Parts: sequence; C-alpha cells; structure tokens
Amino acid sequence: MAQQDWWRSAVIYQVYVRSFADGDGDGTGDLAGVRARLPYLAELGVDALWFNPWYLSPMKDGGYDVADYRAIDPAFGTLAEAEKLIAEARELGIRTIVDIVPNHVSDQHPWFQAALKAGPGSPERELFHFRRGRGLHGELPPNDWPSQFVGSTEPVWTRLPDGDWYLHLFTPEQPDLNWAHPAVRQEHEDILRFWFERGVAGVRIDSAALLAKDPDLPDLATAPHPHPFVDRDELHDIYRSWRAVADEYGGVFVGEVWLPDTERFARYLRPDELHTAFNFSFLSCPWDAERLRTSIRTTLAEHAPVGAPATWVLCNHDITRTVTRYGRTDTGFDFAAKAFGTPSDLALGTRRARAAALLSLALPGAVYVYQGEELGLPEAEIPRERIEDPMHFRSGGADPGRDGCRVPLPWTADAPHSGFGGEPWLPQPDGWAAYAADRQAADPASMLALYREAIRLRPAFGEGPLSWLPAPEGVLAFSRADGVRCVVNLGTTSVELPEHAELLLASGPLDDGGRLPEDTAVWLRS
Repeated sequence: MAQQDWWRSAVIYQVYVRSFADGDGDGTGDLAGVRARLPYLAELGVDALWFNPWYLSPMKDGGYDVADYRAIDPAFGTLAEAEKLIAEARELGIRTIVDIVPNHVSDQHPWFQAALKAGPGSPERELFHFRRGRGLHGELPPNDWPSQFVGSTEPVWTRLPDGDWYLHLFTPEQPDLNWAHPAVRQEHEDILRFWFERGVAGVRIDSAALLAKDPDLPDLATAPHPHPFVDRDELHDIYRSWRAVADEYGGVFVGEVWLPDTERFARYLRPDELHTAFNFSFLSCPWDAERLRTSIRTTLAEHAPVGAPATWVLCNHDITRTVTRYGRTDTGFDFAAKAFGTPSDLALGTRRARAAALLSLALPGAVYVYQGEELGLPEAEIPRERIEDPMHFRSGGADPGRDGCRVPLPWTADAPHSGFGGEPWLPQPDGWAAYAADRQAADPASMLALYREAIRLRPAFGEGPLSWLPAPEGVLAFSRADGVRCVVNLGTTSVELPEHAELLLASGPLDDGGRLPEDTAVWLRS
C-alpha cells in the first residue's frame, strides 16, 4: 500500500496520557512518560498513536474541556516536549494523531471569559449559544434538550446572574460553540494548521456529529426533522473545509460519529470529507457469532459506496474494558446499562478478549487498540470517594462512570505503583502488578505476546476484501488475500479446523484432538 494511504490499514494505539506513564513522579502520566515508552510501542508494532486531549485544561472532563488548543497542559509537559515526542515517534515509524474537541471549549477559555464579562447581547456572546430563559421572569431554560451524558438528570442550560442562559450539551464547564459564526470556523481551521505544521499525521474529531445546531434552538419534543443538534446537514460543509486543510498537509481525520442510520453515517466518509470514522456497532456488539457477523457485514457494506476503510475497536477511554465486558452475562455495551457491582468471570472474559483481538486484527481496515488492552487489563472498580468522572456525578451517583477503564498502567511488577511512577491519580487495584508489561514480555503465552505476534503477522492478510467461508453454527470464518483465513469459535463445543497448510497463530491452545475450543480464534494459511 502507498505510504500516503497508511491509515487505511493501520494499527493505531490510543494513549490516554494521564494514565499511560508518569515521567516526573507526580502521579499523573505525562509526555515524558510516553517518550520513555516509545521503544515499547515500537516493539508492539503500532503504526500510529492517538492522543486524547493534552491541551491546557481545568480537567473537569478529563481534558475534553479545552482552555487553549495551542498549549500543552503543564501536568503533561510543554509544547516543546510535544514536538519532540511527535518527532521521536516518527523516527521509530510511528505517526501521531491528536484529538480536537470542536463542539465546546472550557469555561476558562478566553472566548468564554470575554463573553461573561461582555454581557447580554454582546458580540462576544455570539460565539456561543446564549439565550434568555422562558417563563414569566426568564427562570426556565430556553429549551428541553437532554444532556449527552447518558443517565444525567441535570439540565444542559446554566443561568448567569445577568439573566442569560448558556448551552452546554455536556457539563456546565463545557459551553457549546456557535458553529454558525465564521470566527469559530476560522479558529478551528487555524488550530488544524497549527498541529499539522508541528508534524501530526492526523486528527480525531470528538463528538463530530454535534457541532451544528438549529438556530432557533427548538424543543426536542416538538422539533421537526432534522434533529436540532445531531447530524445536521450543515456539518458537511464544515468538514469539507477541514478536508481542504488536511489535504494541504497530507493529514487524515477520524470522526467520532455515533449514528444508527448507515446511509447518514456514510455521508461523513465521502471523498471530500472525513477519511475514517469510529465503528461503534462493532465495539458495542455482544460476543455472539451472528450478531458480530451482521455488524461486520453492515460495516463493510456502509463503507463500500464511499470507498472508505472501516475501523475496528474493542474498547476506548469511555467504554468498559473488553476482558470485563466479555466475562459478563450481557457481553454488549450500553451506557444506560452501566451499574456498580456487575459480576464478571475474568478468566472467561480473557479467553474471549484474546479471540476478539485476532478477529479484529484480521478484518480489512484500520484497528484501534486502547492502552492496556494489549495487557489484558480488566475494568477496575473505583471506590466511590475516588471517582472523578463527571458522568458519575451528573447521574446522581448511579453511573459508576468511566474511571474504571482509565486506571494507570502497570509497567514493572516489582516496582512501587507497578512502575507507573508516583502514586497514581486513580488507585490501582490489588493484584495490578500481575498484568505488568515486564512480566508479560517474558511470557510467550501472555496477552502482550499475543498482540505483538498478531500485529507482526497481520500483513499476511494483505489488502484484499473479506470473503465469508462456510462454518458450523456459532463459528465465524473468513478469508482474505493469499489464502489466509481467520476462524473464531463462539459456540459451546470444540469444532474441527478446516484443511490448512499452516497454523499461523492461535488465541489459545487447541484441545487434545486438535480441534478449536470455544472462545478461541486461529489464523490459518491454506
């Protein structure tokens, strides 16, 4: 594949900086920690790193409340360090993707602070969504829009002492920008250029379908089609202008686009808009052969008309970790279903996660690996008094939040805090050292060894399309180029392997009769 098309089949590793590695011993992950671990990432074999927001932020929502897009938060380092990291990673053959949050900024952003000072009716407030309230004295919010934090009981409008209300689809500390204002569009195009000029290869777009709002801000309950703030047609003009900027630098985009309508989803991937978008259907799909087959087929079908590659991901910084999810009775994922104390069989979940790793890495397109998935980390149960995620608090304490998948990584089994650095900002569970990277690197049967070998062997599948093969009930089997096949047994009994010349890789041992056990995957060469 041509060098400029690297993103079409890349393995991209997601770095949640705050929890990756602590280089200065203060308990918070930082760029120094990432730079020190670049050899580990190179040995893993990934093509690119996607960094969650590393910008100046009050950290009211894990850095997704950005105060300055051109500055690195001091907790992580400096802009000069970010430039060194981008360059050093590139020397190892690893590209960098940064995260842009265009729907909103921090309430500490200079624009919003100026809007607060300027008062009602001012030009500064036109950069956001300020409105007078309803009711006799303006005491009611301007409309009935719900929070984008599932389960939140709190409003998306906050009233100021001067009587104006402002819109925030997430927390009050994250005021929504007015994308109908030309200054907002120009600023973000300038931000894109700022980071492309510093060597980044791509940009991940947070909440990509939420930017544009109906200018009348109508009630959701009475609004005619289209939706007043999700997937509006105006978005496509925005992303066409962004694509023109990216094309100047050879940069690429991946959008966070949660849409049930496959035709509407595919519109974001037209040749003059975004290059790729996250595949949430596959991520949230239960461990079930027919439902996974349907998800894969649907994904490939919706990408085909626009010629865009699919993306495959099992977990990210918002989603319950794969090992834990696959060990539960309900193996799918739904934000609304999250609850404290949900039991999980981690041995079962680990077997399935190993098989799922081979499944995802065998599919055509790009694969995203969330940090710690290659170590087989389970979801951590965070003590209530240590939870920081606003999703927990805005649900009235019912939702455990997303901190359980954000616990700092274990690097060295025998070191304090499992080698992360200083005392971590989130507590590491008892037994976390058993997952340490150094211990797994020495174990050929470890999850880390499996990921390293799978990523190394992945090019054997070539760039060809996927062809489904006949298989017993509960089994997924498909081939790609060069006669390489992936077989995954999601059934309840062992099955015979198809005829093959070579067993390239297995997620677990075959049974005594050489059959493929349940919850196990293999790569075969015919």
